[in-house]
Amino acid sequence: MIASMLADNFGPAMGPVKSDIGGNISRLETRYLSNQSEFNYLYRIVQSEIESKKAKSSSSCTNALLWLTRAMDFLSELFRNLMVHPDWSMSQVCTDSYDKSLKKWHGWLASTSFSVALKLAPDRKKFMSVVGVKGDDVSDMEDFCGRFSPLLEENHKFLASVGMDTLKA
Repeated sequence: MIASMLADNFGPAMGPVKSDIGGNISRLETRYLSNQSEFNYLYRIVQSEIESKKAKSSSSCTNALLWLTRAMDFLSELFRNLMVHPDWSMSQVCTDSYDKSLKKWHGWLASTSFSVALKLAPDRKKFMSVVGVKGDDVSDMEDFCGRFSPLLEENHKFLASVGMDTLKA
């Protein structure tokens, strides 16, 4: 939802991000719908793929969960930077967030694509308006980060426990 809203409001530069996130969600949802009683937890889908030796495939649900988690890490870091560094430009906010969350998992092409997309990012004021921040009230972002970060951490711990946390693009 959040990534889709951002992509819809920031034009074609965010199109690939929206597509990747949407594709990952669709892949997980399709697998869940294939057997709702067996796959009533995301981690059961991953365990099933590990058992069938399909988890490392680029089209696996394991890969989808990993990259969806990483994308949400970026978004959480972006919100944190917006709250902690009110003097930073959107470019600084995005670059620092990317460096802390996605950069180590991306190869040259993805990193270069990010740099190009960054040049098309809106200014901070427009961005804050799009995410619904009124003036200096960042309480919704604070709430989001506080509630969502533990869930992301849980995903990371699980993926690490099954040896699936180091896959690269």
